[in-house]
Amino acid sequence: MGNTFWTAFATSALAAIVTSVGIYTIRKYVNWGQRNTTYFMCFAAGVLISASFLHIIPKALSMNPNSAIYLLVGYFGLHLFNRFITAFVCHKDPEKEQYGIGLVPMIGIGFHSFIDGFIYSIVFTVSIFTGFLATAGMVLHEFPEGIITYLLLIRRGFSDRKAMMLALLAAALTTPLGMLVSYPFISEINEPILGALLSLSAGALIYVGATHLLPRAEQEHKKYSFVALGGGVLVAIIIVLSKA
Repeated sequence: MGNTFWTAFATSALAAIVTSVGIYTIRKYVNWGQRNTTYFMCFAAGVLISASFLHIIPKALSMNPNSAIYLLVGYFGLHLFNRFITAFVCHKDPEKEQYGIGLVPMIGIGFHSFIDGFIYSIVFTVSIFTGFLATAGMVLHEFPEGIITYLLLIRRGFSDRKAMMLALLAAALTTPLGMLVSYPFISEINEPILGALLSLSAGALIYVGATHLLPRAEQEHKKYSFVALGGGVLVAIIIVLSKA
């Protein structure tokens, strides 16, 4: 169990580092970051969606026959949360609109990153392989997440330094924090509950990939975005087949 804890913590810390690299990259190399963010989004989406359907969901169903219900709850739970956040943005009031452009999405991203920490605890408690499979996509999607958070804060009118600090706090540090908070509870639960939590996390991963990352990537109309998406799918398939 100790090894599982340190593995989960190390990967959640890696996610925070990747997010920080994304923030640093967009701050120092704005043009390069904007040109390639779409490809990171597509690749991460391919891994997240494929890993969820090919491995995480079947694993959850084997542990809890009612996992499909929790899968649905995980997906729509994040959707409703995003709708809840959006409800605070008043487009008729310029000041509130600016608030929504920066601070509200920052809070949403921070919450999402905190839940990511829960997912690291869940998947590594199930098995090391499940953890690494989920981590492959999750860590990759942290890079554009850091970029997006920083840019939103800059557009809100924050100074470069404040935008960087807030982006690091909201998008990076919340992930290992979520893992540390959740792990003591998750490591003590029984298999059916663990299967339900794993299914919830799969629903969240599918939402991030299919509803959060892909639509944003498609708006950019990048020439090789489909290749990046296919590469993510292929990586997930290879990992799953190598385990089988």
